[in-house]
Amino acid sequence: MTEAEYENPWIYLDRPFTSSDVHDYFGFVYRITNLTNERLYIGRKVFWFKRKPPGGKRKVKKESDWKKYYGSSDELKADVKALGKENFRREIISLHKTLGKTNFAETEALFKYNVLREKMEDGSPLYYNHNILGRYYRKDYFDK
Repeated sequence: MTEAEYENPWIYLDRPFTSSDVHDYFGFVYRITNLTNERLYIGRKVFWFKRKPPGGKRKVKKESDWKKYYGSSDELKADVKALGKENFRREIISLHKTLGKTNFAETEALFKYNVLREKMEDGSPLYYNHNILGRYYRKDYFDK
């Protein structure tokens, strides 16, 4: 499997995003859409980690698991497992060159898209997101 053929690739500007597209970007903000019911999830992911290998003295830059990543929401991950990866669209909303800019852009998007309050037609939450910054929780803002 070549890098362009990883399973259910992230889409950026209407085409699959690969390792060769990363360049000097640090991370990205993304949206995952459940294609069976149109529920959404917004999050962020970094391309690189700097870790000290066991027994090593210096930190080494290593690519993250971004190609396989489906968010940190347990509810979303359970749906991916139950419905299959092919039933989810993964889109990169924006690319960023620092951790700070990646984190800020994620927080901005979470508020912009009103992830804690938006509803589906049946009144259930539109977004899988349960909180923003571990400080603002859907249970405190979602009107049933």
